[in-house]
Amino acid sequence: MKGGKCCRFLCLQRRRLVVLSVMALGFTSPVFAALGGDAASVQADQRHFQATLRSVRSNSFQVQELRSPTGVVVREYVSPQGRVFGVAWEGPWMPDMRQLLGSYFEQYQQALQSSSTSQMGRKPLRIDLPGLAVHLAGHPRSYTGQAYLPDTMPTGTTAEDVR
Repeated sequence: MKGGKCCRFLCLQRRRLVVLSVMALGFTSPVFAALGGDAASVQADQRHFQATLRSVRSNSFQVQELRSPTGVVVREYVSPQGRVFGVAWEGPWMPDMRQLLGSYFEQYQQALQSSSTSQMGRKPLRIDLPGLAVHLAGHPRSYTGQAYLPDTMPTGTTAEDVR
């Protein structure tokens, strides 16, 4: 009996690690402009993936929303200087996190690996580092998340604005 419990525990831990790895690497899906990158790449992404683009301007930033034919919606938050300071997503698949996070992906991946034992399973994942925040939640066919650079947000902008 004791050995059976141990085996079930290890199988559950392995399963959780696989789910977490898939969330970290993302499913195959459209590529979008990267966090911290230039907003000019948004239109190239739109053409390449035949996504619809909608832009909304607020007082302190612009939101560029891309809707792919696969149902993934990515909103990019662009500062007046033309830099992407935040991204948010929702859809049936996780977007390509390497593409969304750009040069911040390695930092995200390291934080994910160090927190893998404490944040496994279906619980939302929160990574809050100096200069980078990534929040993920969901399950197959219903994923949401946001990533932002707190130090580059325009004045008066908060994390709640990136949604």
